[in-house]
Amino acid sequence: MEELIIAFGLFLFIEGILYAIFPSKMKSMLKKLDMIKDSQLRSGGLIFAIIGFIIIYFMKS
Repeated sequence: MEELIIAFGLFLFIEGILYAIFPSKMKSMLKKLDMIKDSQLRSGGLIFAIIGFIIIYFMKS
């Protein structure tokens, strides 16, 4: 559970740094998100989730 909290904290840190350093680019990127189809977002999210799971699995074993 401690590792999950650390991972969430790292996620928030990285996300916050991106918005702090590149606020206009992040706004632009979020606007472009509307042009992407839901199926493409779903596929991309699933791919990233699987890659993340594989990384965690190999790092823990």
